[in-house]
Amino acid sequence: MCTSKSRVWFITGGSRGFGLEIARATLQGGDTVVATARNPETITAALGAHERLYALPLDVTDEAQAVAAAGNAVARFGRIDVLVNNAGYGLLGAVEDASAPEVERQFQTNVFGLLAVTRAVLPYMRRAGGGRIINVSAIAGFAAFPGWGVYCATKFAVEALTEALALELAPLGIHATSVQPGFFRTDFLAANSMVKTRQEIGDYSATAGEMRSMMAAANHRQLGDPKKLANAVLVVADSAKPPIRLPLGTDTVAKLAEQQKAIAAEAREWHDVAVSTDHDDVAK
Repeated sequence: MCTSKSRVWFITGGSRGFGLEIARATLQGGDTVVATARNPETITAALGAHERLYALPLDVTDEAQAVAAAGNAVARFGRIDVLVNNAGYGLLGAVEDASAPEVERQFQTNVFGLLAVTRAVLPYMRRAGGGRIINVSAIAGFAAFPGWGVYCATKFAVEALTEALALELAPLGIHATSVQPGFFRTDFLAANSMVKTRQEIGDYSATAGEMRSMMAAANHRQLGDPKKLANAVLVVADSAKPPIRLPLGTDTVAKLAEQQKAIAAEAREWHDVAVSTDHDDVAK
């Protein structure tokens, strides 16, 4: 059942982590949830049977399945008000370590999958004249880290796509936001979620290798609380003027300030070179 006042959420990767907590918080708030996962039974096992919960099978890398899932959601509840693109995973290893198939799989899920689901949902939002898209990015969406280069590249792409969507969709009454979590206490660093490159080149032991050790020690000891992130996402969905990007976690906020300071300092250092490339006939 979906009342006229309750919103309909479409959440990918809804069986665990951020997706599960967002779905749980949304149901508790009285809204309706279409939660997707490759095995939807894991969603109902975690959240229980609920008349405002519709668990659907979805592999985001299958665009036809994404179109079918969005259509099924609208056929059941009449609309999709909020899309949360959460499905994704991390690939840990040096850039050179990563094989072409590993890189392709990472982009297929984190970028192309997000695009497939967004393309499947947007026609319904445009028809309704409104909606919210919330893309789960990461601290890795604005700062790169050794050992996370390919994963960071996917999240940089998510940031660019979200910003462009926000600009393109604003005249249509649709808002787009990227949320940028830092390190949260989910299964992201666990073996059943994170993937390591098969190759580990020894010359990167001091960089990517050190990161592997750090991540193993950090698993389930991360700073952030996923339940509080879910509440923050609800605040974004409720906002009349949501941000285009929202860093979440004190570690993310601190890294963002550090990154902005470093970029500004480098721009000042290389300013003369940066402005030296215009044609001479251009007025100064």
